[in-house]
Amino acid sequence: MKIKLISALLVLISGCSIDAGVNANETLSASSTKRHTVLNKEKWIHGSVDCKTNQDPSVDIYRHDETSFILRQNKCLTFEAPFVYVLVGERKILVFDTGAMPDTDGFSLYQEIKTAVGADVISERDILVIHSHGHSDHYQGDGQFDGQPNVTLVGPTAKEMKNYFGFNEWPTGQSTVDLGNRKLTVIPTPGHQEESITVYDHQNKWLLTGDTLYPGIIYIKNWDEYKLSIDRLNKFSKSHKINAILGAHIEMAANPGEFYQMGSTYQPNEAQLDLATPHLHKLNAALQRSSKAEKIDFDEFKIQPMGLLQKSISNVVRWFTQ
Repeated sequence: MKIKLISALLVLISGCSIDAGVNANETLSASSTKRHTVLNKEKWIHGSVDCKTNQDPSVDIYRHDETSFILRQNKCLTFEAPFVYVLVGERKILVFDTGAMPDTDGFSLYQEIKTAVGADVISERDILVIHSHGHSDHYQGDGQFDGQPNVTLVGPTAKEMKNYFGFNEWPTGQSTVDLGNRKLTVIPTPGHQEESITVYDHQNKWLLTGDTLYPGIIYIKNWDEYKLSIDRLNKFSKSHKINAILGAHIEMAANPGEFYQMGSTYQPNEAQLDLATPHLHKLNAALQRSSKAEKIDFDEFKIQPMGLLQKSISNVVRWFTQ
């Protein structure tokens, strides 16, 4: 019952009307940076006109290489269709977010990952499960790791996350995770939510941003914190090569500026998943020029500050989950 209430509140948070704001495509001369994807995958499973007839698997699994996997949950099973990232090192495996599907009808994210990565690889390594932030569509699969061997699950609350990574002066500073010959840098990026983090994979040069930056409508709870977070990522990108910025959802269509409505279970003409550093630079420039919280439109994503009602509902949700 609690989960259903939280989910309903989150839908209300995200489903509020979008007011007119700044068109960054005009303000910045050009937002339509030519998209080049580093992923060898043209289309993800994207739902059906009639989900009753959908025959797609529960999870679409993309193997980028032997040690890097991206999973997307079926839109007909959860309209959020979040992405889960699995990075394999010599000693540990990182699972970044566990998605929106609880252990129902026999589905198990743990088993899906075990099949994708390989049972022998799983058995030889510890598994570290962390979350981009505390919204329920990013931690519903946590229970599927309960009782599994060699699993460390860092809960999606601000306290658990800060304690595990040792952030003493949040949100400044960074934390390092060594998976075994594979280094990760964890960067605090509050704004969308108070506890949001971003992970940089030094092997693939991937910046995993959760709901902080992705091809969709990005709701911002704390505007000033978000401006600072994007500025930190922008500075980080100038000293670290970034091959791809990978978020947690796709909500934009392939046609510039077009997006799918909240709750869509069929998105046949989606934008690609990965963004690039020019998008981050342009977002940062627009934010730093803004004097107040306001909607900013790009062809590839939209920045939408939460209203008072949305913030209030978000705080109620946090009372249940944090």
